[in-house]
Amino acid sequence: MDSARIFHAGAIASLIWLIGWLVAWEIFVAPLHPGGSLLALKALPLLLPLRGVIKRDLYTLQWSSMVILIYFAEGVVRAWADTNDTSRMMALGEVVLVLVYFACALLFLRPYKKQAKRLAKELLDKVKVPHD
Repeated sequence: MDSARIFHAGAIASLIWLIGWLVAWEIFVAPLHPGGSLLALKALPLLLPLRGVIKRDLYTLQWSSMVILIYFAEGVVRAWADTNDTSRMMALGEVVLVLVYFACALLFLRPYKKQAKRLAKELLDKVKVPHD
């Protein structure tokens, strides 16, 4: 299995796992309110890039790797500020899953970015753009 497939599979798995993790955290494991919390709805925006990530859409992988950092920030803040130890562990799990997704997305995109830079350089060399 080549590295692109591994990174793609890692991005898909970590995104799906993160969605489930967030829902479980806020409904069953350590909800803010007994019986569950509407905070579980925070997982909904992660459904938006899921289809594009599965289809290997480069644009979706790019923007989702930036949006996912919001969840990183939330995880760090809650790991630091929550008083419930279970909630803190769930927050740390969120951070780990976000970092896995981020790394897999960037490593999957890396060859495409290199190719785009190379093609842009070749095009500029052919056009011979004058420098001021």
